[in-house]
Amino acid sequence: MKQDECYENGLMSQYVKSWKKGDAIFWRGPFGGFPYTANQYGELLMLASGTGLAPMLPILQYITENEDDETFVTLVGCFRTFENIYMKSLLQEQSRFWNVRTFYVLSQECSLENLPWSFRENTHTGRINENLIRSMLNMCRKQPFVLICGSVAFSEDMEKCLKIIGLEKESYFIF
Repeated sequence: MKQDECYENGLMSQYVKSWKKGDAIFWRGPFGGFPYTANQYGELLMLASGTGLAPMLPILQYITENEDDETFVTLVGCFRTFENIYMKSLLQEQSRFWNVRTFYVLSQECSLENLPWSFRENTHTGRINENLIRSMLNMCRKQPFVLICGSVAFSEDMEKCLKIIGLEKESYFIF
């Protein structure tokens, strides 16, 4: 992560800014009062922007490591560019599970042509918006529970979109 990609007032950004190449990073969580139980929702739609991916990963890994958990997961990671996608190999590994789909939204990429072929089909350029969220919801087998994590502006935008689409406050959680 480059210094100019950090949120000036973001707590996680300040931590990430201190990392040096080769540092080992360990994630814990999720935090923020979201307890997860196997098969609790049946389907999750995770909307994450930048370091907002962090609380999604322990939930995703819990689901894929628990063979009794049959929860379907659609993870939508929003980043500026392809190079900014955190933990690409882990995300690709997780998306090989039968119940996990991963999509990327790249706000500063103009084209998908330079991306590896394995990313092109599940990547969108531009910003995530109401129409894209609606299409993600329509891809779900049933009404998912939505998890949101990112900057304050991202979280507010996602909540507005969900309300416009008709989701009630009980249908989503903001970290």
